[in-house]
Amino acid sequence: MSKLGDQVMTEKIRPSKRLYSIPEAAVYLGRTDWAIREMVWAGKIPCIRDGRRVLLDVNDMDRWIEKQKTTFSF
Repeated sequence: MSKLGDQVMTEKIRPSKRLYSIPEAAVYLGRTDWAIREMVWAGKIPCIRDGRRVLLDVNDMDRWIEKQKTTFSF
């Protein structure tokens, strides 16, 4: 955060790491671990496999969020 006079401006802070484990990705996306696994298995979000480890790229998660946004017109 930076101060500008009496106003406090919040800056968008980018996560310091790029790859997230399934539990970390679940927290980031507000989903359960199993929901993230199902998203990976269904091909809804790409993953990186390193042996038995499954990692998700924060950029892919952000892209998934943007694709899920919808607007309603009544």
